[in-house]
Amino acid sequence: MSAPTILLLAAGRSTRMQGRDKLLEVVADQPLLRLMATRAVKAGVPVRVVLGPGQPERRTALEGLAIEIVEAEDSDGMAASIRAGVAGLGTPVLLVLADMPEITANDLYLMVTLAAQAPKAILRAATQDGRPGHPVLFPADLVKDLAQLTGDEGAKTVLSREAKRLHLLPLADDRAVVDLDTPEDWADWRARRSL
Repeated sequence: MSAPTILLLAAGRSTRMQGRDKLLEVVADQPLLRLMATRAVKAGVPVRVVLGPGQPERRTALEGLAIEIVEAEDSDGMAASIRAGVAGLGTPVLLVLADMPEITANDLYLMVTLAAQAPKAILRAATQDGRPGHPVLFPADLVKDLAQLTGDEGAKTVLSREAKRLHLLPLADDRAVVDLDTPEDWADWRARRSL
């Protein structure tokens, strides 16, 4: 089995951030997007970052990293990002949302490693108490389905149809569901981290 490719999905427009770009928010002294891409690279497999059109600041934040950048069309939400990310791939893919700052390099490495042991399984990160979240690893035979997605629901249709192949992988705490979409989300998260 070939190693998975990590797809870091970073094409969103941060429309709920009141003019700020959530992926350029500073976490650990660097933009969140760069931090997440660096963590992905540390997993030791190829990394593709999916950006949207007209995002030069995000491109700049990624300079010098051993990644491939691909651009999604701006017309079809999450599906457009996934389609752009899987184009031409024949490997398993690990879909990682770039706005989830608590997902670690170790989490990604664990998922990549487990994929080799269960090559037909869909591995989905979950909270310690079993709530499904992200990232999600799809085996290579489902990449063709990901390439045909439409709309803004991501890969939910594939997950529903292939539910028998789904295995939840509990990660520590709630980090599999912590995504930061609004200034209030960011303020609350930063306040919790400073306790």
